[in-house]
Amino acid sequence: MQTSLLNNNSAASSGSTSNAPIGNGSDTSDMFTKLLVAQIKNQDPLSPTDPSQFVNQLAQLSQTESLQNLASLTSANASVLQSMQVLALGAQVGSNVTVSTNSVNLGTQAVSGAITLASASSKTTLVLTDSAGVKHNMELGTQAPGTVPFTIDPKALGLPAGNYTMAVQTESGETPAIDVAGQLNSVRLSSSGSVVLSVSNVGEVAPAAVTGFNGHANASGQASN
Repeated sequence: MQTSLLNNNSAASSGSTSNAPIGNGSDTSDMFTKLLVAQIKNQDPLSPTDPSQFVNQLAQLSQTESLQNLASLTSANASVLQSMQVLALGAQVGSNVTVSTNSVNLGTQAVSGAITLASASSKTTLVLTDSAGVKHNMELGTQAPGTVPFTIDPKALGLPAGNYTMAVQTESGETPAIDVAGQLNSVRLSSSGSVVLSVSNVGEVAPAAVTGFNGHANASGQASN
């Protein structure tokens, strides 16, 4: 009679197993050992189990424990790396950064940004859409390939304070990413454990959205390295 270590009726009838959840690697190892001993004791003497089966089962136990240890180590390393990221970004609070975004928070001050064109465009327009769905076009004119800086001046454009979505229209149909400059105000961990940055002119973003650190502003408002 050949029995399975993972479904051993004889071991269950002997009372050596329980339905309690397995708590950790040590519990798993103890349970496995008890099942293996019960399997050996209850095998049919006239038709003993092939010893290689026991060896295979022990190998499976070793692999399972290794995977559990690896998962625990990976989780611990991820937690350490996340803490290091928070500390590193926390040291940058107060510095000027650029963020890749499709929205901007406008107040009374001008907001600077840039787009990067892969090809020339004879007609380039930055379209800002307010919360009511009204579009406001800001013409950037003819532009060569490369970085195209821009400044959104709410007073000059007659734009009320609020949040605006942004998009770029080009002659070629290219839709380049938009970078907006702002100050890194704070770094925090969300309830889900992810890192969240608060950037002026933009709001809350993930660290991956930051495209550049431009130093802290000095008394004159210029970035300094």
